[in-house]
Amino acid sequence: MTCTLILTRHAKSAWDANVPSDHARSLNKRGRRSAPAIAAWLRDNGYLPDQVISSSAQRTRETCELMELGVPAQFTERLYHANSEMMFKVLIEAEQPRVMLIGHNPGIAAFAHSIVSSPPDHSRFDDYPTGATLVAEFDISSWRDLAWSSGKPVDFAVPRELLGE
Repeated sequence: MTCTLILTRHAKSAWDANVPSDHARSLNKRGRRSAPAIAAWLRDNGYLPDQVISSSAQRTRETCELMELGVPAQFTERLYHANSEMMFKVLIEAEQPRVMLIGHNPGIAAFAHSIVSSPPDHSRFDDYPTGATLVAEFDISSWRDLAWSSGKPVDFAVPRELLGE
């Protein structure tokens, strides 16, 4: 049996000076186009998740809502600016075999690098831009059996390429 991780960085957010906090920042126009593009790519390639766990920040919530994945999302403070170790802890508690985590840089890029055995062949994997999504498979029957550097990259996409920008 395999478990599949869909690791998505939130779509592009706005830098509005009137927003009360970083946590409250919302998506900008490009972000609102990008999230549905990533969702369409997931659907077209058969990568839809069974479970979604997301940072509780406004921009990750909006990313998740605009993706319309048909799965209720769990929003947690634990993924707000989480480091690799916290993302690992959240993932091993997942209950479904196909899990999407939605988070932030720099933690999500560090986690992506640490969880796969080798990076996907893509020029943007190292910087993990907004909306970037990694799909990786793990030869395990439960997330509790997850180990570092054990994932096999299956696919990687960034919204700008999907939208032809």
